[in-house]
Amino acid sequence: MTSPADLSPARARALFRDGLRVPTSGYSAGYAQANLIALPREAAFDLLLFAQRNPKPCPVLDVTEPGETSASVFDGDLRTDLPAYRVYRDGELVEERTDVTDLWRDDLVAFLIGCSFTFEAPLLEAGVPVRHIETGGNVAMYATNRRCRPAGRFHGPLVVSMRPVPADRVADAVRVTSRYPAVHGAPVHVGDPAALGIEDLGRPDYGDPVEVRPGEIPVFWACGVTPQAAVAASAPELAIGHAPGHMAVTDVRDASYQVP
Repeated sequence: MTSPADLSPARARALFRDGLRVPTSGYSAGYAQANLIALPREAAFDLLLFAQRNPKPCPVLDVTEPGETSASVFDGDLRTDLPAYRVYRDGELVEERTDVTDLWRDDLVAFLIGCSFTFEAPLLEAGVPVRHIETGGNVAMYATNRRCRPAGRFHGPLVVSMRPVPADRVADAVRVTSRYPAVHGAPVHVGDPAALGIEDLGRPDYGDPVEVRPGEIPVFWACGVTPQAAVAASAPELAIGHAPGHMAVTDVRDASYQVP
């Protein structure tokens, strides 16, 4: 049986299109993954400006023309080829589903935003463990007390993902991930979660709880769920995003986003 890491992006997308609903961490090793947020054209400029002002959590990999269902980095169907989607109306999360074909409109502009799952294969290659891959779960994600810089109608908190790292490997984790600025880059915080306003690591806002073992330090990276938190705070009439952790597996090699 082919492991998730060995699947080509096209094969992984075909499985998701056929109904496989799983977090995509560990899928298609060597290929970048992306967050999805799609919203009406009249709100798209504000979101683009929000991303430009907040590049750490919102590094834009691609933006479609209104109504398009694929992208230059994603040779699939944005309506069907992710494992799960979230639908927001007037800022309220109203449903999760595996296909949004009937909701896609001619005026929807889709943003593909870099995802930290992209640098997990390089972390593993460097000998840095990734706990949620080990346990077969989703990464833990938290809304923080840090506010993003507002733009037009959009405002909201910085969302972060957390991975526990052995204390003697934190420097390696920083070194490896700092070479991938297009997929969030270096951590935004290392250590005490209270400094980010996170009261309980065992109760993430998105994803699954991840155990922090003795000798490990929680390390926090900016997260591409941030635009969905901005949607919830800012209430555009419609928005479609990925279910957190259920990403768009792109056709672009992760090395394409690596800097010296």
